[in-house]
Amino acid sequence: MDLRQKIDEHLKGLYVQQKIAFLLLKNGLKIKNDKIYCGTIEQSNSKIARAISVDYRAVTDTINRINQDPELKKFFSTIEPTADLRNTAQQLGWGVVEIIQKDPRVPQALAGISKIIADNNIVTKQMVVEDYELTEDPRVIIVTEAPIPFKLLAKMKSIEGVKGIIIY
Repeated sequence: MDLRQKIDEHLKGLYVQQKIAFLLLKNGLKIKNDKIYCGTIEQSNSKIARAISVDYRAVTDTINRINQDPELKKFFSTIEPTADLRNTAQQLGWGVVEIIQKDPRVPQALAGISKIIADNNIVTKQMVVEDYELTEDPRVIIVTEAPIPFKLLAKMKSIEGVKGIIIY
């Protein structure tokens, strides 16, 4: 069973709690000792609630429900946030390539793009692969130490499994 199904099953019929659980997941927020943390920084239930326009008590109820399930409790107590550099890369002179895959469960597209980048001696700074089970239109975002030359665009587009490429 995948994580989305596990959350949906455990919080079945509790739309608001599902919404809160996915907010925590998307932002890498952990539950520790009945509190929510972003890394080591404690977050208030009321601010979490305001972020998605729900009552703060629903956040407390969600924490309690998640803690009732050993698998979800373990997952949410160990998740960590990750910096996403795609929007700041250009300010630092780095490159970004965004890959839209035909089927994100097939690894050829990611492997092929990575090979092209490596074969051109471009250093990869970060790779973010959005989870196809949690994101409606998942992307693979690769931040590189130097901008990707446009001459590589056609080569990248020809990789099996690639639906589209965006370079910025």
